[in-house]
Amino acid sequence: MSAKAIREVTGKALLNKHMPSSVCAECRFASVDENTKWTELVNEHPWLQTEKLVVKPDQLIKRRGKLGLIKVGADFAGVQAWVDERMNKDQKVGKAVGKLRHFIIEPFLPHDQGDEAYVCIFSHRNGDTILFTHEGGVDIGDVDAKALKLDVPIEETPSEDEIMEKLLTHVDSPRKEKAAAFIKALYDQYVDLYFTYLEINPLVITSENVYILDLAAKLDATAEFMCKSKWGEVDYPPPFGRDALAEEAYIADLDAKSGASLKLTILNEKGRIWTMVAGGGASVIYSDTICELGGAGELANYGEYSGAPSEQQTYEYAKTILTLMTKENHPDGKILIIGGGIANFTNVAATFKGIVRALQQYQAKLVEGKISIFVRRAGPNYQEGLRVMREVGKTLGIPVHVFGNETHMTAIVSMALGKRPIPREPVVESHTANFLLPGGQNTAQSPRPERKTSAMEHSSVDTKGATKQLFQKNSKAIIWGMQTRAVQGMLDFDFVCSRTEPSVSAMVYPFTGDHKQKFYWGHKEILIPVYKNMADAMKKHPDADVLINFASLRSAYDSTIETLAFPQVRTIAIIAEGIPENLTRILIKRAKEKGVSIIGPATVGGIKPGCFKIGNTGGMMDNILHSKLYRPGSVAYVSRSGGMSNELNNIISHNTDGVYEGVAIGGDRYPGTTFMDHLMRYHDNPEVKMLVLLGEVGGVEEYEVCEALDEKRITKPIVAWCIGTCADMFSSEVQFGHAGACANAERETAVYKNKALAAAGAHVPSSFDELGIEINKVYQDLLHEGIIVPKEEVPPPTVPMDYNWARELGLIRKPASFMTSISDERGQELLYAGMPISAVLEQGLGIGGTLSLLWFQRRLPQYATKFLEMCLMITADHGPAVSGAHNTIVCTRAGKDLVSSLVSGLLTIGDRFGGALDGAARQFSEAFDKSMLPMEFVNDMRKKGQLIMGIGHRVKSLNNPDKRVEIVKNYVKSNFPSTPLLDYALQVEKITTSKKPNLILNVDGVIGVAFVDLLRHSGSFTPEEAEEYINIGTINGLFVLGRSMGFIGHYLDQKRLKQGLYRHPWDDISYVMPEHYSS
Repeated sequence: MSAKAIREVTGKALLNKHMPSSVCAECRFASVDENTKWTELVNEHPWLQTEKLVVKPDQLIKRRGKLGLIKVGADFAGVQAWVDERMNKDQKVGKAVGKLRHFIIEPFLPHDQGDEAYVCIFSHRNGDTILFTHEGGVDIGDVDAKALKLDVPIEETPSEDEIMEKLLTHVDSPRKEKAAAFIKALYDQYVDLYFTYLEINPLVITSENVYILDLAAKLDATAEFMCKSKWGEVDYPPPFGRDALAEEAYIADLDAKSGASLKLTILNEKGRIWTMVAGGGASVIYSDTICELGGAGELANYGEYSGAPSEQQTYEYAKTILTLMTKENHPDGKILIIGGGIANFTNVAATFKGIVRALQQYQAKLVEGKISIFVRRAGPNYQEGLRVMREVGKTLGIPVHVFGNETHMTAIVSMALGKRPIPREPVVESHTANFLLPGGQNTAQSPRPERKTSAMEHSSVDTKGATKQLFQKNSKAIIWGMQTRAVQGMLDFDFVCSRTEPSVSAMVYPFTGDHKQKFYWGHKEILIPVYKNMADAMKKHPDADVLINFASLRSAYDSTIETLAFPQVRTIAIIAEGIPENLTRILIKRAKEKGVSIIGPATVGGIKPGCFKIGNTGGMMDNILHSKLYRPGSVAYVSRSGGMSNELNNIISHNTDGVYEGVAIGGDRYPGTTFMDHLMRYHDNPEVKMLVLLGEVGGVEEYEVCEALDEKRITKPIVAWCIGTCADMFSSEVQFGHAGACANAERETAVYKNKALAAAGAHVPSSFDELGIEINKVYQDLLHEGIIVPKEEVPPPTVPMDYNWARELGLIRKPASFMTSISDERGQELLYAGMPISAVLEQGLGIGGTLSLLWFQRRLPQYATKFLEMCLMITADHGPAVSGAHNTIVCTRAGKDLVSSLVSGLLTIGDRFGGALDGAARQFSEAFDKSMLPMEFVNDMRKKGQLIMGIGHRVKSLNNPDKRVEIVKNYVKSNFPSTPLLDYALQVEKITTSKKPNLILNVDGVIGVAFVDLLRHSGSFTPEEAEEYINIGTINGLFVLGRSMGFIGHYLDQKRLKQGLYRHPWDDISYVMPEHYSS
């Protein structure tokens, strides 16, 4: 949603902050809620005790004066008593009943009735309108009839003279100048602060100053990224009669952090019908159908998830709904409708897996609450999604009914409400992924009309209105953004439509240099150029006349403005949702000036079967084949919803000879092109025989269609339906999924629009459920009249399935190139040996515990993980003179980077430096396992002429023991269950030190033998595993890991000390030349 209502205190605070002090008096106010402490409030606002006051609720309630919800001229004690009497008490406003919890207190301003005025600014497609009347207050009456009006075009500002001339004709001269200055400043802030609606009634204008009394306003919430510093923190309260729940706030927070769309509005917490619907348009239609079938009083929520949410995001969304749904049981049980249209790009299986996780988590409560679940969905990978849902249905212990695109979208609602029987086993068409399975074209269930492709289809012959057609068979596009999946989808569509050349000429991506990107064209691979600068792409591809803009909401405006500078572009599709409305209106104005058609924003795009498609429109290849979008039909449609455009493709293909062209103009309040723009294009095209319009609640664009029907500008048959008929049945205002889907007047309601369309001559079904039937009826009439001539069907060429998609669907398998068993980053959370990283952190496993997971694939006892950490600390460094540290220092001083310097030190580790840990473990354990006495082991090593690894030290001795060894030895003896190898090594030490006092058990030796004791006697490893870990170098890994810390320390130390290039001194080198060259 873009336009969101704000509290009066928020609006007045914004005007206080930004309005010039010279044009109006500062608004003084105090805000009160259920947590307000009256003493602190008085301390903050001393005027509360010295002036007469006005108090009223601040909860988006209209006509508070008429409802008796204003207290005027009271003292502080009277105001406090008035508020306390109403705080948390029920109040009825129209059909809504809610509790009063927020109030605003202001000083009472004595004034004459004649000083009151009314001013309102609101936005519309072509500009802003300022309404003004010199009579304001509670009894203002019909503002539209009374008020003078000043229309302000986009990117223009009215002057004070213009305001006085157009609006202030009834204001006397002493006050006129002040009023004009105020209105001009107010309009400037209206634009600058991205208001979408601002009403002040009354506005008191005296000869001394201007005073704002009552204020109502809406802000464009999508402009927050531009206005955050000006707005500060803004609270958007729910409509009166509906409390903001913590669960709604949680979903709103998830939505804000996600690139997907997640919406949730609780209508009736005790309701028995709950929905979990994918898609903004589909979510409205499901609510419509529930209400039409008598379920309005039991509908618990409105919401949607769309825009390809991840499995984890869908899980969180589903879990939130199930938490609310299972709070209390209903004697008749409850119904959960998991619905949606045919997705364009959302992976249905991924989202369903998130829902399944939540269902499994709540299984006991679902059974206890006698909940029945009805599922209908289609789109990418939907077969796997439905399979997963059916499988979980067998284990939940509750009824779960699952359907795909063989079933009408809203049929599950009438099944759930007992209005139609539930089929036992739905018939599924035999197609999947990117192609029809063998025999699939012969077994498809729907008896669609036969047709034969004509050589004239999409030809460039001159026809009436030909210049208005957006796409031709040879149309070429430039793609803004690295959207490889969308581009591949367009190329596959081109191929199945038998285009001779790809429809994508190039891509623009400012964040990389110029390069080429590889894609498939049928069976072969092709390269498509990617440019850093749009100007280069346009210059090198002058035949590209379409730009498909995948830029984010923050950069879509700038990239579109840049595109409009190139005359070759005739059509721009803007995919992003949430572009601020002021920017969208500027784009519309600039595009109109240049004769460019904009589709969007907030759209999936459009499709012209057999010709051209925008981005992800039409979904995967299976849906393109299923809906026969590879060749043109006779029906053209226009809708707001991108998701519902795919559903229209399905409905039209089942009930007619197919789609000729379809466009989703976008769900924002101001789409770049309107319904009429496209309907008139279709109407002027002789290939189009009938029209379909899917409108929605909010806005008045559908009335332009009514006018065109009345004036006979549209004579071709049109089937029309406006979604959102349920809005009238809710007690409080509901903002549906699309930004423009909210009625601000009766004329904007879906019910009113459907009546007007029917009266104008459109074919309007009784409900969305009947839309396909109505379309088929009109189509059959056209067949009967000979306007549409059936043609024989020609099968399309086969498009190979992408390998990755085929593997995801489980259609193929291949041996993996790598195997891993220690970590997995593919899911929503990184796993270490199966343990989520969050658990690793929350349970405080530390470095030792992390090593136990990554090295040993199990959690070791705490004493073991502490031992690992102790080993790392002990081996971290041994001064700068050892070979590894020396190499690291020399490399660092040669100017090498950290990784190069570290590696140069690590490469010195071997048998002579650091490798003694593994060697000591192996030698001692072999001798111990052979039951050799310590003396026999020493003598055997002497006979072999081998040193005993882990014995001996250059400096330390019996008389000067190594503290590190003592610490490790004492810890191991105190904490390990058993230490036979350490005991054996200490006996060997007694023998070696009797010969020479420095032949002690050193750090390498004590760590090596203690590690073997850990592996063999901790109870965590089998004997075979323990032996394997010794042999594969695990113990030496401790030295490598530990010493890396020291080497990095030396690198940073040398950099910090700014040491120059190292050169070894001559006097430390013995130069020995061969004697026979000395002469």
